[in-house]
Amino acid sequence: MTPAPYRVRSRRPDRADTVTLTLEPLGGPCPPYLPGQFTMLYARGVGEIPMSISGGRLGTYAHTIRAVGAVSHALCRARRGDVLGLRGPYGTAWDVPAATGLDVVVAAGGLGLAALRPVVRELAAHRSRYGRISLIVGTRAPMTLLYPRELARWRDAHDIDVQVTVDHPDPAWKGPVGLVTRLIDRIVFEPRRTASFVCGPEAMMRAVADDLLRRGVRPERVLLSLERNMKCGVGRCGHCQLGPLLLCLDGPVLGYDRAAGLLAVKEL
Repeated sequence: MTPAPYRVRSRRPDRADTVTLTLEPLGGPCPPYLPGQFTMLYARGVGEIPMSISGGRLGTYAHTIRAVGAVSHALCRARRGDVLGLRGPYGTAWDVPAATGLDVVVAAGGLGLAALRPVVRELAAHRSRYGRISLIVGTRAPMTLLYPRELARWRDAHDIDVQVTVDHPDPAWKGPVGLVTRLIDRIVFEPRRTASFVCGPEAMMRAVADDLLRRGVRPERVLLSLERNMKCGVGRCGHCQLGPLLLCLDGPVLGYDRAAGLLAVKEL
């Protein structure tokens, strides 16, 4: 429960309200992480919040953070050289190896792309192991889209079908408009031989997962990331309980075969 000190090695503004911080430990090695795991990030004197690991090289973690509350605002104000607290990594991971030999559909809504970025990087690094790979992304507006250069590189250099839709287009936007589920009609995959990784707002994840199941994707091959109300990260406080599950321990990554019935219960 005691955060370890981590120094901000670099700070990159992504959008007006979003930054990516790369953190390195002040003492001892940086514990390895798996795609999909999260940490608890602490801003001194303000508090701590769970945050998906969005990348990082050996010895560092990268976190893409959007300023939406007191703690995230404090974290977004951090500068190079500042010291933050960090606990983790915690939780279950995306089972990328299980997708070997299959088509892959990665679906991201808003900041959910940050949690899925390590997955896509892993897929791109070992492109020949997988069939067709599609990445569908929904965002509020063109100006809120994360990692546009990386999206272009995945498309152009790694044969990944990248499709983006926005809710509120600007005059220069020429792409799709509307829900991310509409992009499923624009991609090609063999449902019975497909693995899917989904992260975003809960309603978006349910809609994408249900659509994939209707098309024949097996529910245990549709993985969701459910980071709801986490406070302690180690299964003690109960804030992240979802029915019989504690998402900081049993999740955040769950197969839709386990999550569907729980997400269907209102206010659970």
